[in-house]
Amino acid sequence: MKIGILSMAPRAYSTKRLVQAATERGHIVRVLNTLRFSIDLQEGEPELFYRSKRLSDYDAIIPRIGASITYFGTAVVRQFEQMDVYSPTPSNGITNSRDKLRSLQILSRHDIGIPHTTFVRDRKDVLPAIERVGGAPIIIKILEGTQGVGVILAETEKVAEAIIETLQSARQNVLVQKFVAESKGKDIRAFVVGDRVVAAMRRVAQGTEFRSNVHRGGIAEKVTLDPEYERTAVRSAQILGLRVGGVDMLEGKDGPQVMEVNSSPGLEGIETATGLDVAGSIIDFLGDQVAFPEMDIRQRLTVSSGYGVVELAVHEGLDLVGKTISESQLRDRDIVVLTLNRGTTVISNPKGSRTIEAEDRMLCYGKLESMRDLVPERKERKRKRKVKKLDPQLIDALDDKP
Repeated sequence: MKIGILSMAPRAYSTKRLVQAATERGHIVRVLNTLRFSIDLQEGEPELFYRSKRLSDYDAIIPRIGASITYFGTAVVRQFEQMDVYSPTPSNGITNSRDKLRSLQILSRHDIGIPHTTFVRDRKDVLPAIERVGGAPIIIKILEGTQGVGVILAETEKVAEAIIETLQSARQNVLVQKFVAESKGKDIRAFVVGDRVVAAMRRVAQGTEFRSNVHRGGIAEKVTLDPEYERTAVRSAQILGLRVGGVDMLEGKDGPQVMEVNSSPGLEGIETATGLDVAGSIIDFLGDQVAFPEMDIRQRLTVSSGYGVVELAVHEGLDLVGKTISESQLRDRDIVVLTLNRGTTVISNPKGSRTIEAEDRMLCYGKLESMRDLVPERKERKRKRKVKKLDPQLIDALDDKP
């Protein structure tokens, strides 16, 4: 197998470990400077040039795209994808995870715990936003910071307002996020490869520092994850489109709270803390995928006119509820159920004997017209209203009135 590692830092620990792991397994590996590529586009012939020469054939790449070159780096990865070169870190996964707001927006529609977060631009909206996330202290983050840079703990609302105003005046987009007090100074980094967590560590801040990043002086220790944390890490990476990624989670009182997902997680901290061969796990996964590649159904299956992939939400009262997949006659309507989501459980390729229940979500491939008939008319969303508790004395006074 011939592997290209896209990196601007050939002497970095992570790059050297990936080269070592690939070489030990008998693969041909080359470190390619991401900025030395040229993208060439012609009808039916996507091509890449490296150092002004046509790039030779590669079986797979491992992108190590820094935040400063996200746009060009993802364009290069996207070109490799058009040339059918496998990448465990797809271009859409990089763009989804690199922007903190975008990644949380995507995760928020799924059953994934995340800290309550808000995004505002107008100064008048800052204080109401702080109140919505529970008030001070709060966390303020710039959207594209890495290694703990651009993460600030504001102890009071006045301080928070001043910080946000200063950052916005410097043309920085900022997030306002609830401070998870019970997890102050520590977090979990889970390293996901494929559909499992291959290593995990707890990072603990030192002294008065609240950021636990190893680059900020945090101490890392090996940790065995509870199934809920492992499941959350794997699902978060996959939802964002990553097959290799580092998922950072806070240990909240209500379970794991995903802070962010890193598309180019460093290997030094996790391998040192755990003593595990994480680089080897990535190379082994790469070999499996090149031998038996997965397919992005969203790009491949929608090319047939009138056919596509749709997620159907099963509502109470729908004709499908209470029937098995076979009894539903979906196949007769030219519809195939690919997966069935029930709560936090995902049932892949469900059998015909599986009963469909209300609140299920089915990922289906088939005739769009047939699937459109199964979707009920959109109802107006009901917003939850917070009911304030009245003062008992006020209630008594109201009761006394004629």
